[in-house]
Amino acid sequence: MAVLVVVTVLAALAAPHAYMLRGLVAGGLAEVPAIGRPGRAPATGDRARAARAVAFALAQRGKPYRWGAQGPHAFDCSGLTWAAWRAAGVTIPRTAAGQLAGLPRVRGQVRPGDLLIYRTDGPSRRHVAMVVGRGRMVEALGRGIPVRSTSIRGGWLGAVRPGAGR
Repeated sequence: MAVLVVVTVLAALAAPHAYMLRGLVAGGLAEVPAIGRPGRAPATGDRARAARAVAFALAQRGKPYRWGAQGPHAFDCSGLTWAAWRAAGVTIPRTAAGQLAGLPRVRGQVRPGDLLIYRTDGPSRRHVAMVVGRGRMVEALGRGIPVRSTSIRGGWLGAVRPGAGR
């Protein structure tokens, strides 16, 4: 009986994140609506790495923003995306500008794990956020704003795809 209660409680807690959890168990992200034009279906390995990066980034929600930080206790925007992809076994440039310049551009629709680069007035002049699915992204926006998940904003300079085809 106790096992049934524990399983029921865990299922209730996981329900809001069920689409991602199902995907992680299956070895990749479940099919979720994406933004943009249709594109090539990702390879299974690409999806699995993206799922690990997304799970890592979402697990950092609530941690403080600190310029130049790359975890584990605080993050700046590119430190968050760098650490998330590192946790997925993929090496990417450390800065938002480096990520925009050094990673393959998204052709077609964005999908979970893709990085959106924005123009900003901050010290680096660039901001990066990670697409997590269903029109959402996770980001470390700036001082006083903890890592958070929010709706994707338009107006990005570019979208890039770490780990594509590795």
